[in-house]
Amino acid sequence: MPTYEYECAKCGKTFDVFQSMKDEPLKTCPDKKCKGKVKRLLGTGAGLIFKGSGFYITDYRSESYKQAAKKDSSSSSSGGGDSGKSKSSTSGSSKKS
Repeated sequence: MPTYEYECAKCGKTFDVFQSMKDEPLKTCPDKKCKGKVKRLLGTGAGLIFKGSGFYITDYRSESYKQAAKKDSSSSSSGGGDSGKSKSSTSGSSKKS
């Protein structure tokens, strides 16, 4: 629900009201002593509030992209890990000799 800014023509007071877009605009000042006519001011835009841990570019990837990325990461990690092990085992055996 948006926040609307109003200004009273009689007392000059400005105030914000949190109301639904379906609600009718206010017509009178909420100050009990004034009760003057109010007009809704043009806002600078809606306030944007992010809740949660945040938004990342990978949050909106397609399922096919996610599956391809999993295959690619598993093949590169297993391929790199095997070659690393074989190098260390050969260098370890050369040290023993």
